[in-house]
Amino acid sequence: MADLTTRIGEMTLKNPVMTASGTFGYGTEYADFMDVSRIGGIIVKGTTIEPREGNPYPRMAETPSGMLNAVGLQNKGADYFVKEIYPSIRGINTNMIVNVSGSSIETYVACAEKMAALEYIPAIELNISCPNVKQGGMAFGVCASSAAEVVRAVRKVYPKVLIVKLSPNVTDITEIARAAEAEGADSVSLINTLLGMAVDAEKRTPVLSTVTGGLSGPCVKPVALRMVWQTARAVDIPVIGLGGIASWKDAVEFMLAGATAIQIGTCNFVDPEIPVKVIDGINDYCNRHGFKSASELVGALRAD
Repeated sequence: MADLTTRIGEMTLKNPVMTASGTFGYGTEYADFMDVSRIGGIIVKGTTIEPREGNPYPRMAETPSGMLNAVGLQNKGADYFVKEIYPSIRGINTNMIVNVSGSSIETYVACAEKMAALEYIPAIELNISCPNVKQGGMAFGVCASSAAEVVRAVRKVYPKVLIVKLSPNVTDITEIARAAEAEGADSVSLINTLLGMAVDAEKRTPVLSTVTGGLSGPCVKPVALRMVWQTARAVDIPVIGLGGIASWKDAVEFMLAGATAIQIGTCNFVDPEIPVKVIDGINDYCNRHGFKSASELVGALRAD
């Protein structure tokens, strides 16, 4: 059996498989389908300092090989998370990671400070890449200077593992990744959703209330894979790859392209057991190809 242990900064994962924010609830919702403690890390749904209602309905749409969402970071706020959610997830025997978002640098910092005080939350994923909110979100992730500013501010108050989630809706994602690394990020995760839209031809109206939304699912995988490959060659910190992963084979491809770990997102809605299937598949692949550890897969692509 291969050693699947994975390191992201000072955080140790049992294996390189994680679940993406917004697709796995708080982990407890999937406990009837699998032993969630087998997963390397669970990234809980996006959390902001203040409660958010999210965007008006309709805010989901199915597309060929994917889906559009414009949920808009609906959540009950950081205080609710600390008082009501944290006690119910602190006992899950894996890395519980909070996806932190904000509408200003001050709100990012305030939310990160609250998460820093929680003993059993070893890391946060700083979401500077959400395309579904009118303020903040992707606005901070589309240029290097603003990305650097928010990462710098959060790094000052957050002493644990800091993962920065990057937007694909940019000209050069490696520039943003390098800016995050320079300001103290321990890792970058990519990609967040691509900006897309859907139209109802009969009604001649947009399907989503927000007109545009975030595109995810297998259709984005080639773009995500390319960006992970580029970013892994541009930074020295671990890259966490996500975007259209629907099988162990997809996960292995991301790791060969340079991802230290991967996240499964949209496919959780299709197959609730997919994380453990991917874990077993990576182990089987390592055994068949003579890799003693998952870390040996990282960047092993024969492309040069």
